[in-house]
Amino acid sequence: MRILGIDYGEARVGVAITDALNITAQGLETIQRNGSDKIILKRIDEILASYEVETIVVGMPLNMNGTISERAKITQEFVHKLKCKYNQLKIETVDERLTTVEAHKTMNFLEVNKNKKKNIVDTISAVYILETYLNKTKNALKKN
Repeated sequence: MRILGIDYGEARVGVAITDALNITAQGLETIQRNGSDKIILKRIDEILASYEVETIVVGMPLNMNGTISERAKITQEFVHKLKCKYNQLKIETVDERLTTVEAHKTMNFLEVNKNKKKNIVDTISAVYILETYLNKTKNALKKN
């Protein structure tokens, strides 16, 4: 069973998924929102039909001091939609502060063409969100 990672943005949504053993995270795609969550939910339906997913993890864009940002409130509404539609799945959030910064650092290191950055930054951010979740769950298992 896999874990789906989502970087929910205003214009685009990055999507990543784990391998079948939940060891690694790979970027799947960036979805253009076009101002509608229906587009995102339809694509998630298609992804869920292709992969055995047990958990969806959404990055929560908190302020640097850890408080809820306006964007986080909008993300919470999206998470609520996910919980209603996919109530058989585990839906979780993780702190996504600085994932976009890390994604840009990665793209700069890899010398990604600046014209391509806009289309993949959200997917890379989704990978970082998923890796954060995987590390969090692995660390929790070590403590038990």
